[in-house]
Amino acid sequence: MNTQQARLLTGQDIHRRELLKAGVTAGVTLSAGLLHSPAALWGVEAGQPKRGGTLRVRGWEPVHFDPQQTISFKTHTTLSFVYSKLVRHKIGPDVRTGTFTVEPDLAERWEAPDDTTYIFHLRQGVKWHNKPPLNGRELVAEDVKFTYDRFLAEPGNANRYILDPVERVEVVDRYTVKFLLKEPYVWLVSALAYPVSTWIIAPEVVQHFGDLKKPETAIGTGPFLLEHYEPNVKTVFKRNSEYFRTGQPYVDGVEWLVIEDESTGLAMYRTGQIDCGPAPWWSVRQQDLEALKKTHPNLVDRFVNSLQVARDLYRIGKMRYEEPLVEGFPQIFSQGCMLCQSPVLPALSCLKTDVPTCKPCSAPILHRNRSQRVPASS
Repeated sequence: MNTQQARLLTGQDIHRRELLKAGVTAGVTLSAGLLHSPAALWGVEAGQPKRGGTLRVRGWEPVHFDPQQTISFKTHTTLSFVYSKLVRHKIGPDVRTGTFTVEPDLAERWEAPDDTTYIFHLRQGVKWHNKPPLNGRELVAEDVKFTYDRFLAEPGNANRYILDPVERVEVVDRYTVKFLLKEPYVWLVSALAYPVSTWIIAPEVVQHFGDLKKPETAIGTGPFLLEHYEPNVKTVFKRNSEYFRTGQPYVDGVEWLVIEDESTGLAMYRTGQIDCGPAPWWSVRQQDLEALKKTHPNLVDRFVNSLQVARDLYRIGKMRYEEPLVEGFPQIFSQGCMLCQSPVLPALSCLKTDVPTCKPCSAPILHRNRSQRVPASS
């Protein structure tokens, strides 16, 4: 099996000025097929990323913060800002919806010397968030072993079945970990990229707090640090300046707002208090579309073909900041099963969560490309 090297991905998208140059007017609808390759569609190249700003979006109230004791999308969407996985599904505007290429995350490469052995080599120098009890120490192979030992032993882990073929996990050296299987399991690497319950956690945090249900336990190696949690109101994240993907994330922070009332969410979107649509998957409800476009004529809407027809709105025109909020921000993706409502995980900055089919009900997963910009209301 060929080893895979990590590489930094840069996003491309549709800039406000590029839309204007292309002569695009409000009300344009694009087919899902065209959305696969934005740069080819518009015939323009994305500019250099510009850092700054706070992204304010509709979020969810987590049931708690332990990723191995719930499969609730409300918990895992929240934790996706904080944690990393051993491997992840490849992201970027060049990735076609429906493809699930696994790429390195915390592991920089891996190999399978035989059918029941997988060896993962970790990136060196990856730091945990600078919070007690970890205080920014380096990620090591013992952390990976602890994560999957707990994954397999935790009685409340509903996703334990996806790693049933794993017999044990061994530490080879400080930066190398080995998975030994009971039988050949060709889906192992894909299973480790699964976006629910597979986040890498640290043993000191569990030992200190007893479990991971408190917000103080959300200490990871991901692009954001959990800065503040206000129950049933919001979770606030700030940029991780020590993130191992150099230069990311581009925004300084994220406000993950709990908005239960649809009318309240629409009003906040109208007035620029949130930067993306207030309905699920940051869209706008069909019944609100025409009225919203009358008061905000610079909005551009797009149809997305899926198991459920949905419509996304993006603002162009006047921006809240002198420069676009997150110029060059890698694509934001969401997904989820429309049949059994299994997790819908957004990925901001450098995270993407992708599953080819719904594990609980085997239905196709809904995929939706999101705008790479976070503009404000006109």
